[in-house]
Amino acid sequence: MQRFYFDTSVFGGAFDEEFEELTLQLFERVKLNQIICVYSDLTETELLNAPEIIRNFFKQLPNKNLERVIVTDEILTLASKYVAEKVVGQTSFDDCVHIATATIIKADILVSWNFKHIVNVYRIRGYNSINLRSNYQALEIRSPKEIIEYEE
Repeated sequence: MQRFYFDTSVFGGAFDEEFEELTLQLFERVKLNQIICVYSDLTETELLNAPEIIRNFFKQLPNKNLERVIVTDEILTLASKYVAEKVVGQTSFDDCVHIATATIIKADILVSWNFKHIVNVYRIRGYNSINLRSNYQALEIRSPKEIIEYEE
């Protein structure tokens, strides 16, 4: 079964008028045991600051289709390389941690609604250039829209 790393924006997308329909379709695939939703302890920390409705949505997901991973020193080192090589600025370090986490755990796809710092062709090229030079694999980065519409 494919393992998709969901950044925090995907959970919030379930309650955003623009992203709700596609986000809920993606989570339906999780509930139907078609994909595993991988998230990190950083995601949990970020969700602490999210509205209660989003936190409750996350808590109600079926545990059997979730995989929690821990941010390690190796992940933080790779994330720091993204910032050092100016793929994004220091203020986007947490976004880099999500990307480095998905890279190092070899997620099939990182899923995000963050078009400025993550789902952006120029940023993706930068992240993957660093990944390859650091002896990691390239990472597929997609929005839920790309995944759902491609599969239909």
